[in-house]
Amino acid sequence: MKEQRAVAGNRGADVRSDCYVEIELTNSGGIRLEIQSKVAVLFGESIRQLIREVLRFFKIETAQVTLEDSGALPFVITARLEAAIKQIIPTDREFLPELLPENTVTTTRDRYRRSRLYLPGNTPKLFINAGLHKADGIILDLEDSVAPAKKDEARYLVRNALRTNNFYGCERMVRINQGERGLADLDFVVPHYANVILVPKCEDTDYLSQIDQKVQAIKKAKGLDYPVYLMPIIESAKGVLMAYEIATASPNVVALAIGLEDYTADLGTQRTREGSESFFARSSLVNAARAAGVQAIDSVFSDVGDQEGLRQTVMESKALGFEGMGCIHPRQVPVIHDAFAPTDAEIEKAQKIVSAFIEAEQKGLGVVALGSKMIDPPVVKRAQKTIAMAIDSGRLPENWRATYEQ
Repeated sequence: MKEQRAVAGNRGADVRSDCYVEIELTNSGGIRLEIQSKVAVLFGESIRQLIREVLRFFKIETAQVTLEDSGALPFVITARLEAAIKQIIPTDREFLPELLPENTVTTTRDRYRRSRLYLPGNTPKLFINAGLHKADGIILDLEDSVAPAKKDEARYLVRNALRTNNFYGCERMVRINQGERGLADLDFVVPHYANVILVPKCEDTDYLSQIDQKVQAIKKAKGLDYPVYLMPIIESAKGVLMAYEIATASPNVVALAIGLEDYTADLGTQRTREGSESFFARSSLVNAARAAGVQAIDSVFSDVGDQEGLRQTVMESKALGFEGMGCIHPRQVPVIHDAFAPTDAEIEKAQKIVSAFIEAEQKGLGVVALGSKMIDPPVVKRAQKTIAMAIDSGRLPENWRATYEQ
């Protein structure tokens, strides 16, 4: 028999935008609520109503509930309360907050993934307005950044955030856990418009295939038709050797990422600024990704205070063939975007290729030529992407062809 008392959430001097919930089922006395909140005068009654609504939903008629509020939004309060309730009541019911229309926007295989910002999945204060930093992707992390004892309750918070937190156009990503726990994580994120699932410490195709099959099974069972893509993270010597097989294990793989902290630990060495210890792995991953036709994404840069070091690392990453990298702080986003932006020489070359392509189309020609050289379709596509990135970074006006002279 399950315990009749459960807790969830966080409390303490440094906790913001979160809450701590205690619930104890009782035999009589109805619902008794104890609310501790600095905003109780303004929002105390609405918090009480919300708690009672959740309890009614789960058919709880007698209980003692204590809430210590640190400025939590409604989706956080309901996530914490549901996580506590499900520790003591077996039920498949889900108390789902309203889904924002903008959070139903789907993604594409080839969209920019220059930056992906990691947010600990059990720390709601970092979710709010995270999209305003304009990273290409926001990662709600259920793996390394969440303490083992908090992993189950973090699922409810991430699920609710996917539904009701405004990501301001950023791609919505979730890094799941490893093994069976990771498979179980999918039930909390796939039905709620997660765009990309990050699969950590990927070493073989079998587990990735299990992930892919479960994603498709969830979509089929719930009648969902939007794409959910996969980004395996290579973090071991074995993973590096299996990179191409992993990249081609499913048509839903859109990128390969590398995690250098775990990779260097697997080698028994230390990660250095120069990166000589990881050069083979990074080059191998780029080659595997290119051969498989997916994006290559570099590791995070862990020294948040070293902006110049970050810029240099991004330039080296770009030179190796990577198209993006991870972020652990919002201040890294603009540096990464600027360093990954095309150079003047790259823009000039792309302009020539795209102009030649447009002129060939206008003349009804099936072959694109630049001078005496034939231009293959993949080269044209890459040039178009370079132009789009130059426009996005402000280095080229949208109407550039109006004033362009070859």
